[in-house]
Amino acid sequence: MSWKYNADYPSIDDLRNKAKSKIPGFAFEYLDGGCNEDVNLFRNTDDIRALELLPFYIRDFKETSLKTNLFGHTYDAPFGIAPVGLQGLIWPNAPEILAKAAFEHNVPFVLSTVSTSSIERIMEITQGNAWYQLYHPAESVIKDDIINRAEAAGCKVLVILCDVPSFGFRPRDIRNGLAMPPKMSLKNMLQICGRPEWALRTLFHGQPAFETMKPYMPKGLNMKQLGLYMNKTFSGRLNTERISAIRDKWKGKLVLKGVATEEDAQMAVQLGLDGIIVSNHGGRQLDAGQSSIKPLIQIAPKFKDKLTVMMDSGVRSGPDVARSIAAGADFTFLGRTFMYGVGALGNDGGNHTIGMLKTQLKQVMDQVGCERVEDLHKHLS
Repeated sequence: MSWKYNADYPSIDDLRNKAKSKIPGFAFEYLDGGCNEDVNLFRNTDDIRALELLPFYIRDFKETSLKTNLFGHTYDAPFGIAPVGLQGLIWPNAPEILAKAAFEHNVPFVLSTVSTSSIERIMEITQGNAWYQLYHPAESVIKDDIINRAEAAGCKVLVILCDVPSFGFRPRDIRNGLAMPPKMSLKNMLQICGRPEWALRTLFHGQPAFETMKPYMPKGLNMKQLGLYMNKTFSGRLNTERISAIRDKWKGKLVLKGVATEEDAQMAVQLGLDGIIVSNHGGRQLDAGQSSIKPLIQIAPKFKDKLTVMMDSGVRSGPDVARSIAAGADFTFLGRTFMYGVGALGNDGGNHTIGMLKTQLKQVMDQVGCERVEDLHKHLS
């Protein structure tokens, strides 16, 4: 699919700045922030950008291809759209906008359990080509039913999340009283009034809700009760028994997301998983941990012959994708970048952001003389 260039927003920073001007502060801060003091939020991108690529100018060069084989499917680029919670709160109808763009551009879209569109709707839009990320519920009956629904809807790749044994401590969200629906404090109401397009689109699309979880939630919960319900429902820490049970039940590709150590990568191999995503949840869970690129550099060479090694957290741009793949990732995912795009450009945001990233990545590969994505590692300084 061709990308119609929008000269007003040629970079991620341009999209972020525009999105900030259109999204209420409480929603933008939920998207933009990390946990605690945001140390790992910034470390993620800084450590990726500390990597350097070597250009080889005096050699034969034909043309660049971004095509990437992953789980038996050839994607048109080596990046996808990472799962983001509360997407419809950040921008109305965001999951559907991004899922449609991902399908049209032939890249994967990953739906979060706590996003605001249902498994069934997203699989319909993508003809079963989206992935689904499961927050492991404390109750097995809910877990089994969600997996059954994903399979029935045609999902082929299930991602299970291991890096949320507790909810991150996020001062901005605490101050803002963030919930679903958002707390209607005077401060938040004034923020909504200052973002009329967001408010009108929210009225049109309806109040965002946890659509996948609706069948399991008691009706008529107030905000405090909803928070308690979600905390109780997703209090299930992953362990080998729970992962084994999912592996036995799920017949498609199974990916473990949130891997940050060689020990957990080895456990994924032993449990028969198909892939891992090295990730620290975008710096939203453990401020005292490593950036995502550091464990990737250690894990990738030891495990790439055993399973597919992917990465997210800190990847913001086409050059960041190139650096991450050069450092060992088979594939990368971006979350905030795509939400900035949708917040800035609405229905056009998904297509614009994917096209921009493809253009940026191709320019890097053309510049360093790399014809294939899988050869980027040869250019790591």
